[in-house]
Amino acid sequence: MNNTVNTSYPEYPVFKGLQRPLEFMGLRGRYITWAAITAGCAILSFIIAYSLLGFVVGLITLTVICAVGIALIILKQMKGLHTKHEFQGILIYRRDSEI
Repeated sequence: MNNTVNTSYPEYPVFKGLQRPLEFMGLRGRYITWAAITAGCAILSFIIAYSLLGFVVGLITLTVICAVGIALIILKQMKGLHTKHEFQGILIYRRDSEI
């Protein structure tokens, strides 16, 4: 007697981009959050500087914070999504047979 059962399972479409990072307007992964924080800080600092010191100072503050934030995001994104420790110096590796 044959005990094998032919069961047909339903097929579901599989999203092939699961192993890639989230991307929005050229920003990938965690740098989307960095851009949102930069924009929020820039707007908040503009409001504070505008109410305390005037429009021109608020506009300068907004421009400086946006420029610094964008520059940091671009520089960090060029290095990759994961922070890597780059040791500057000479490394000496010892073989197990020398112990």
